[in-house]
Amino acid sequence: MPLTADMRRSIDQIRDYLFGGGYPDPVSNAEQLSFLFFFYLVEGIDAENKARALVLKAPYPSLFDGEWELKNPLNALVPGVREGNLLATVLQTGVPRIPRSRFRWSVWAEALAGEALVRFVRDEVFAFFAEIGEASAHDFMRGARLGIDEPTVLTQVIRLVDGLRLDQADADTKGDLFEHVLRQMKQAGELGQFRTPRHILRTIVEMIDPQVGETVYDPAAGTAGFLVAAYNHVRLANSSPGGIVEAELDGKTHRRGLGDRLSPAQLATLQGATFFGNDVDPKMVRLATMNLTLRGLANVRILQRNVLTTSLADDCKTALGLPDEGFHVVLANPPFSGRVDKDRIVEEVRIGGTSATELLFLKYMRDSLRPGGRAAVVVPEGVLFGSTLAHRELRRQLIETDRIDAVLSLPSGVFQPYSGVKTSVLFFRRGERTGRVLFLHADDDGYRLDANHDTPIEADDLPALAQAYVQRDAAWARWQVRDAAADWTEKWWFADAAALRANDFNLSASRYRPMSQAQVEHQDPRVLLDELAAIEAEIGVEIEALRAALAERDE
Repeated sequence: MPLTADMRRSIDQIRDYLFGGGYPDPVSNAEQLSFLFFFYLVEGIDAENKARALVLKAPYPSLFDGEWELKNPLNALVPGVREGNLLATVLQTGVPRIPRSRFRWSVWAEALAGEALVRFVRDEVFAFFAEIGEASAHDFMRGARLGIDEPTVLTQVIRLVDGLRLDQADADTKGDLFEHVLRQMKQAGELGQFRTPRHILRTIVEMIDPQVGETVYDPAAGTAGFLVAAYNHVRLANSSPGGIVEAELDGKTHRRGLGDRLSPAQLATLQGATFFGNDVDPKMVRLATMNLTLRGLANVRILQRNVLTTSLADDCKTALGLPDEGFHVVLANPPFSGRVDKDRIVEEVRIGGTSATELLFLKYMRDSLRPGGRAAVVVPEGVLFGSTLAHRELRRQLIETDRIDAVLSLPSGVFQPYSGVKTSVLFFRRGERTGRVLFLHADDDGYRLDANHDTPIEADDLPALAQAYVQRDAAWARWQVRDAAADWTEKWWFADAAALRANDFNLSASRYRPMSQAQVEHQDPRVLLDELAAIEAEIGVEIEALRAALAERDE
């Protein structure tokens, strides 16, 4: 069942109810909806597990068997759909209790409304599912609480969630629905993190091409967009022609595979031993967990962890099922702004004296790769040409001790409405040594580059650039036999390691772009503005570094 216009309208209506009811934070609203989706889906999952156990003639203790000690005695009278009002029994300790069956969505969501609904959900439902979470690997509900405490708003939202009939939707539809929820988040986080456009994710993943049996890691997972894109990519690559369908997302049509050529063992590996992630923000961890769960990846665990300030011992990695030798693939769009207290930075991610998160993350991700592993990392433009010691040293390490395959320059405004910062994607492999770098320049990404960046247009450089990357050996052969005196009209070009060293390991695509005399005289002013903005940002970084150094000297 595809995502329908009615389902989108229901989500939009929920958003309007929340905003109009005094709940303006889209991230908190998405988190609250993830809880409600979870409460709804658990009933169906429990029923499926029970039916499977009957077929296998295996015991299965339902989550809804037994009794529950009430946290709030005012919830002692709980209406039932079939039995009418049922008074709670009272323990010898004087604590009232009710059947756990009362925590099925089909019971309380249909029977309660208003103040009684708020009280029961706030005091009992969240506590009940938190107890379930504590017994699971994810602990999805840790620290969770009801944020929608206005009786009329909560009643309406629950009625709308119930009307979505999530139990009747397949995993892709549920995932698309949740993506529609996540699209409402239009503000960058406090650390500079923001949601990566899904068409950008798909392009990057297509270029990296993760395979069945490889491990995929995002250390700044956010809502798990990269992990979901990698999962969909592997399924598409392992689908028969009849197992490939077309789906419409964000005004564009793209292909989606059912993964019908995956063996049961491969599917089990893909769903349980392939994807890994962290995020420092507990809200992001919950949103990522729900995004993955809705797509059939309930066994993927997103850790709440700051990788820049904490380390994991080997025995802890083993207990968490993390690969000892590192990951095959790292995909990430780490926070672009913010600094970490130098005293808190763990030794293994230090690079020079910097506390800039974008540099520390890049160092961490490089070290997280196994030998031969490959990474694609979104970075602000200043990382590519910054002149601080940390900037130059990190680029030198990547060029001299690893192999940088490509730099993809994204259009300015691609991260609107979160940020107008100019960004690029760095593709590299751990080990070997850089011989040449393919530079790819996108002027258009298929969407109008305005303040919202959500209106589809025809102009799109990404498919051709992704193909050039995949066929980069052929592109290199063509580049070598070009006529250096003729205009080069392609949006890709190369620079060898000698040129990189001569330019202080600068990795800015515009530095090496071949230009005709006319292009030199009439360079696109937007490109010049992007470069000036990046230089200005880099100057700001250096000034802050000098201030920090002076402050330390004065102490």
